[in-house]
Amino acid sequence: QVQLVESGGGLVQAGDSLRLSCAVSGLTFSSYAMAWFRQAPGKEREFVSVVAAFSRSGINTYYADSVKGRFTISRDNTKNTVYLQMNSLKPEDTAVYYCAADRGGPFLRGRMERMSEYDYWGQGTQVTVSS
Repeated sequence: QVQLVESGGGLVQAGDSLRLSCAVSGLTFSSYAMAWFRQAPGKEREFVSVVAAFSRSGINTYYADSVKGRFTISRDNTKNTVYLQMNSLKPEDTAVYYCAADRGGPFLRGRMERMSEYDYWGQGTQVTVSS
């Protein structure tokens, strides 16, 4: 059974940092691009960031404009885990954060931003940023 399990969410103050983790099992982790999406109350789920499955000579990550410069995505293929380091958190970052896995296809921003491209999803972890 494929499982994606997020952890690391919590309640923090504006300006603080959190690191989210997504532990993956049941698939060949290194073959999948791994992404983070988030969904705030009453709003649509939105793309946050993605990291490519394999090392590439070109672009390996994409970020939403709203988090660029504050968030960093990374992966550890020895641990089958993808991370999202979130710094300088803002109240508008408050959301449930989901990780997702996609195998194959061109690593293009437009494609990787579409939820429908992803094969597997985690259950989400809550991030709340107070002011």
